[in-house]
Amino acid sequence: MSLTLYQLDGCPWCETVADELDEMGLDYESVWVEALHSERDEVKRVSGQRAVPVLVDDEHGVTMNESANIVEYLETTYGG
Repeated sequence: MSLTLYQLDGCPWCETVADELDEMGLDYESVWVEALHSERDEVKRVSGQRAVPVLVDDEHGVTMNESANIVEYLETTYGG
């Protein structure tokens, strides 16, 4: 799978990105992260920071954070 979304349950910014992915009909893998920032080692490994959401697009070699930036990227890259 080329799209992976690192997200936290109950995070409104994560839900915004997940909703966009769903609305666009894009397949993606969800990786649910720990609530404590100090325990988000996998997120730090892939993105260099511990905040979510983080989108990894293997097909295009892109890793990004910030929900607004991710939504804009998805629309630009995968929009109709």
